[in-house]
Amino acid sequence: MASLLFWKKPHSVLLEELRSENRLRRVLGPVQLSSLGVGAIIGTGIFVLVGVAAHDNTGPALMLSFVAAGLTCFFAALCYAEFASMVPVAGSAYTYAYATMGELFAWIIGWDLILEYAVASSTVAHGWSHYFQDFLLFFQIKLPREFTNAPFDFFADQGKLALTGTWFDLPAIAITVLVTIILVKGIKESASVNAAIVIMKVSIVLFVIGVGTHYVNPANWHPFAPFGLGGLTFFGHTIVGQTGPGGQPVGMLAGAAIVFFAYIGFDSVSTHAEEAKIRRATCPSASWFRWCSAPSCTSPWPP
Repeated sequence: MASLLFWKKPHSVLLEELRSENRLRRVLGPVQLSSLGVGAIIGTGIFVLVGVAAHDNTGPALMLSFVAAGLTCFFAALCYAEFASMVPVAGSAYTYAYATMGELFAWIIGWDLILEYAVASSTVAHGWSHYFQDFLLFFQIKLPREFTNAPFDFFADQGKLALTGTWFDLPAIAITVLVTIILVKGIKESASVNAAIVIMKVSIVLFVIGVGTHYVNPANWHPFAPFGLGGLTFFGHTIVGQTGPGGQPVGMLAGAAIVFFAYIGFDSVSTHAEEAKIRRATCPSASWFRWCSAPSCTSPWPP
């Protein structure tokens, strides 16, 4: 029984599945793959949680929080890239764990991924809903209060969940349904829509940076870390740093844990390895590579 729990799926079996009729279509190029990663990263984590983390957890030390979270993601991305090149099939960490540690760990990680993306998608939809409602106010349109929020929410000042007096978040549900319809139509269509949205989001970020540089006031950076540089907890107990009014950790590292949400999605690029265009390196300009994507490299992989 124990041997079955730790049974590993052989690399040859994973590659054989790529040759089956049920495999995904290889239609994504480097630009589309990059757009999928950027599109997943630039979202609620950048536009919403930055202000929350700076106000409640870090102060100006938020810039160090991004450095800490970015370094963590950098090394994690290298690992994902290595795994995706060795096991170029869909499944992300679930497939990688199945091939290296066994079925039990793959089962656990699979449920972790479901939880991760469920929480991330819910947060993004909820953040988008509030922006959309603020946008409607410009046209003097206000949704009934019963349809503007989730029925319960977490209040940091009280440190507990409480009822909000609403029924459900209608805009959040609507955008989730719309995105689902786009995804169901196919990866090529959804990647094209994503690329258009990415251009818009990157333009907004560059616009804010360009305009914001004229309003930078270093005097606002003092005190630089009003909540300290800590913020580590272990099963709900703060072991390094301070504790906020609701019992939550505060500090630079606590802010890094929050803004890390801004990077959730960089790993999703590896899940598209099975849908990426890959060519065998037969061209002289890339003969020292095993694979390449040059126009003259026409032999598909796997053979």
